[in-house]
Amino acid sequence: MREVTIDDLAKALDHGATVVDVREPGEYAEGHVPGVVHIPMGHLSARVDELDRNQLVYVICASGNRSSVMTDYLTSAGFDAASVAGGTTAWARAGRPVQKG
Repeated sequence: MREVTIDDLAKALDHGATVVDVREPGEYAEGHVPGVVHIPMGHLSARVDELDRNQLVYVICASGNRSSVMTDYLTSAGFDAASVAGGTTAWARAGRPVQKG
């Protein structure tokens, strides 16, 4: 499984990367990386066609556990995907912007 740092994610976001937050709605509302697409883990397989198979898809959760599983799923479905190490917890602890709601 491919894994990237929050610094890698920040650079990718600056270039319009697709980032999927796979956390549950309540977790997402409490705070998420601005600009992500919210698709809860349990819905990803039904919504996979919403993602572009021609670009790297970054997957984020709270800590990296769920995103690792969903990165493996996307890779097996033919996507180039990467899990964000440390997830939104590491993102927020690094002082990066977090959006609520």
